[in-house]
Amino acid sequence: KIGPMFPVAAAFGNVHGVYKPGNVSLQPERLGKHQAYAKEKLGCDEKLPIFLVMHGGSGSTDEEIQTAVDNGVIKMNIDTDTQWAYWDGIRAFEKDKHDYLQGQIGNPGGEDKPNKKFYDPRVWVRKAEESMVARCGVSMEKLS
Repeated sequence: KIGPMFPVAAAFGNVHGVYKPGNVSLQPERLGKHQAYAKEKLGCDEKLPIFLVMHGGSGSTDEEIQTAVDNGVIKMNIDTDTQWAYWDGIRAFEKDKHDYLQGQIGNPGGEDKPNKKFYDPRVWVRKAEESMVARCGVSMEKLS
């Protein structure tokens, strides 16, 4: 049995991955037409009877996301953006702590100073996680 919150991932030009701007033509206004068609066929009163998922949301403009949300998108997949955000957190940490990550001992604070607190994976993985959490927060704001 299908539950009352069954979502549908309707295509409207969306694709997975990241592409040069202009190479993907999203048409989220099509979702409004899908909703109107479903409403007519279902004979229901809901303005947006279909719960929609936006696959391939990474790289979408704010306007495209807002139009999709206005037309019933309740979930957006942003795997490519979260992968980049995770990497970007590590990249920024390495750039900031580069001189502490060249050996176990010896850094700008002294040639005999240990670097364990810098190369410990729990430290730089945490920076990656914080970056990804921030990126997810951006999407949550956009999805209201």
